[in-house]
Amino acid sequence: MTQAQTKSPNTKVVTGKIRMSYANLFEPRAIAEGQDKKYSLCVLIPKSDVETLRKIKAAVDAAKQAGASLWGGKIPSNLKTPLRDGDVDRADQEEYQGHYFLNASSKQKPGIVDRNVQPILDQSEVYSGCYGRVSLNFYPFNQAGNKGVGCGLQNVQKLEDGEPLGGRSRAEDDFDVVSDGGDDDFLG
Repeated sequence: MTQAQTKSPNTKVVTGKIRMSYANLFEPRAIAEGQDKKYSLCVLIPKSDVETLRKIKAAVDAAKQAGASLWGGKIPSNLKTPLRDGDVDRADQEEYQGHYFLNASSKQKPGIVDRNVQPILDQSEVYSGCYGRVSLNFYPFNQAGNKGVGCGLQNVQKLEDGEPLGGRSRAEDDFDVVSDGGDDDFLG
């Protein structure tokens, strides 16, 4: 490891198992008209995953230290940080209960792989409600008077299916197998 590598802050985190919400991973979207289109994901982190939460807090602290020069040499006390408490900030949404959450985005498309690290090309395979892991990068910002630490989305690994969020059910759950043959006159 070079001296530069040992001195640079570690702001990258690969999470444990998380749940995906508001997954815009294949097509970028603008949050508001006139804004840049970005790929984005709301990451739901179980409160029981203390290791991932520890790594995120350390990465946010490293980004704060790196950002002090952007903020006049000091870390502001009212700094915006990405990690929020689902029990407090989204108390009315059941899927957020017992979780911390953060929003991550990127102008570049994230790499998206399955549990065997094979690329996922079928957009229907990765959706709000499925489970996976993500790699994130935390960075300081100072834009239009807003100071804080943002969260960049790097890569996504889908681990398993979950109940889709947003009220939509999966076709596999709605229908039974229909066998050929038998009574063709089903109205009859």
